[in-house]
Amino acid sequence: MMNEEEEPVILSTDGTLDLHQFKPSDVKELVREFLFECKKKGIRSGRIIHGKGIGTLREIVHSELRKNTMIQSFQLGDHNTGAWGATVFEMNP
Repeated sequence: MMNEEEEPVILSTDGTLDLHQFKPSDVKELVREFLFECKKKGIRSGRIIHGKGIGTLREIVHSELRKNTMIQSFQLGDHNTGAWGATVFEMNP
């Protein structure tokens, strides 16, 4: 049986990251890379869609946002931005 290597994921950075297609073990690194790309492209605010579920991905996302010095603030989305299934953030200038 052949070992299939995982294909690299190309993220389009438009200010939104949807984590539904990723494994929880990949989320920390994805969030870090996503935020770095947002900063590099001058994106000042965005959204990370983690889903509602039991909150595992939400907690990972919030932990990474808390630690990241590029982040000014974050909060759960409102009814227009995904409610508690997404987190919106603001980057430091």
